[in-house]
Amino acid sequence: MTALGHTLPFYAGPKPTFPMDTTLAVIITIFLMALVTFIVILPGIRGKMRLFWLLRVVTSLFIGAVILAVNFSSEWSVGRVSTNTSYKAFSSEWISVDVGLQIGLGGVNITLTGTPVQQLNETINYNEEFTWHLGENYAKEYAKALEKGLPDPVLYLAEKFTPSSPCGLHRQYRLAGHYTSATLWVAFLCWLLTNVMLSMPVLVYGGHMLLATGIFQLLALLFYSMVTSLTPPCPLCPGTATLHTHHGPAFWITLTTGLLCVMLGLVMAVAYRMQPHRLKAFFNQSAGEDPVLGLSPEEGGLLTPRYRSIPESPKTPDIPLSEDSSEACCEEEHTKELDCVL
Repeated sequence: MTALGHTLPFYAGPKPTFPMDTTLAVIITIFLMALVTFIVILPGIRGKMRLFWLLRVVTSLFIGAVILAVNFSSEWSVGRVSTNTSYKAFSSEWISVDVGLQIGLGGVNITLTGTPVQQLNETINYNEEFTWHLGENYAKEYAKALEKGLPDPVLYLAEKFTPSSPCGLHRQYRLAGHYTSATLWVAFLCWLLTNVMLSMPVLVYGGHMLLATGIFQLLALLFYSMVTSLTPPCPLCPGTATLHTHHGPAFWITLTTGLLCVMLGLVMAVAYRMQPHRLKAFFNQSAGEDPVLGLSPEEGGLLTPRYRSIPESPKTPDIPLSEDSSEACCEEEHTKELDCVL
């Protein structure tokens, strides 16, 4: 290696750069396919219920996709800084780079991009992930990174999250990720129950489960904020600058979706109390014409049979009897009267 002019240690393998997490890509693809499938069959829904179906399906798919995506996202806490730092160990050469840190529920992701990318006759563009969920050993992953010879800024930030680091970030963020992920899975289960109940004539319970979905999302944010603030912040100085972290997109989109679920759940509860017919018509559970929405069964409502009430039923017409029939009836009645007198 020395004969080839490399400085020890060096990064022997290819530098992986992933523009997007594959798990998030799979989740988004599945929900987009479900949305496209619904849009294909949407013209088959007649009348004004087409718009109501579109609003319900899009909102439901958005909530479910967000709950799953943020559970696997690595952008709950993010930070980025431009700095000048050493590139490799045992080398006095410095480079100008952008260092990024993304902390998720199951690990950390560290990016290193040169400014410019080509420096020291190398392409400086790294994206490394270190995980601690599902029984993964973070210390072993850090040891493998040392064996690879990753650049100094990547190893410096990865070392801050090791279990033996005095910063205590490993225990802090691992606990936060564990409880937040568990709460989000409960929220996802509530979302599934919401869809089941809203497809049945139990709209009030569907609204309650939607409200529970939002509450569990907000509880997940509460757990994450509380656990991550238990220990004092640890200074992260990769080079000449200090890297500061803040809540990332996953945190804020979870907050937005949780508030949306709570608001929709409360609206459904109030509508069920005050305007139950309108709520049933919106969810395609109204048999007759709705006075507010002006919907008839032919415009998308359930085509249930309408039975005619007794006052509306036509009276049986009186059929006139012939003269012979009337005389026979009179004689029969006169005979019955004589029998009664005797």
